[in-house]
Amino acid sequence: MAESRPTATAATASTSVQPKKQSNAISWIAPIVCIIGGYVIWRFLLGNPDNFGKPNVGGSGFWPTHEQPKNALVRMYEGGIIVPLLIGLFLMVLTFAVERFLTISKATGKGGSAEFIRKVQYHLANKNIDAALSECDKQQGSVGNVMKAGLKKYKEMTTNTDLDKEQKVLAIQKEVEEATSLELPMLEKNLVFLSTITSLATLVALLGTVMGMIKSFASLGEEGGGGSENATKLAVGISEALYNTALGIGTSAIAMVFYNIFTTRIDGITYGIDESGFTLTQSFASQYH
Repeated sequence: MAESRPTATAATASTSVQPKKQSNAISWIAPIVCIIGGYVIWRFLLGNPDNFGKPNVGGSGFWPTHEQPKNALVRMYEGGIIVPLLIGLFLMVLTFAVERFLTISKATGKGGSAEFIRKVQYHLANKNIDAALSECDKQQGSVGNVMKAGLKKYKEMTTNTDLDKEQKVLAIQKEVEEATSLELPMLEKNLVFLSTITSLATLVALLGTVMGMIKSFASLGEEGGGGSENATKLAVGISEALYNTALGIGTSAIAMVFYNIFTTRIDGITYGIDESGFTLTQSFASQYH
């Protein structure tokens, strides 16, 4: 009876790649804290009685009605209850931008990925796998993590006598793919908040503007609509409503800029990961049988 050669599936069932345990508490804590922070800024900083010519000194509660703001920034207070939400969205953009910057900077590792891959290629060409693994430890990034997982399987396959060359290459490729599948979600996590705020901030701002316009025209209609005083009140009301639009568009623009910056950096890391996998399979295919 002819011997049956083990299949690649059976041989590659074991893997050195382990799921990373990461807490994502910031994804639900940050939005709540930012919205509360937005209200605090609007109510107690912008709504400070000292910022108005006619403050409602005896007024307290959720939304005191102060009049005659002393500067353009304070006028946002009179933009309505949508303003705290917009400030909260802006704080969310800053929070997740800092969080993604720190995470992606760590994932980028030390030095350029191109230089790192060249060093690994050099060591593999000299069949010095341990030196290549040492380079991965120095890189300390996602590309290094994926390369290290692939190199461990690479080293294992150099002494494996049960599989043929094609099966060994497939085993290395599978190990790289599994390591990649664990690295990429960590890079892309929480970017959804920035992409959502890009659209949401504009829509919320539009809602605040419409509510302010409705309030202004309703007040004008109740007072008869005539006279320069009413026209002045209408102009002030429209100006206050448009602060919602300005704040929302500004928040949306900043979120879009950060989102594009981070996705570009992630694309660069992903390219390095793909190149590292190609390097391992091609090196093994050319040097081992």
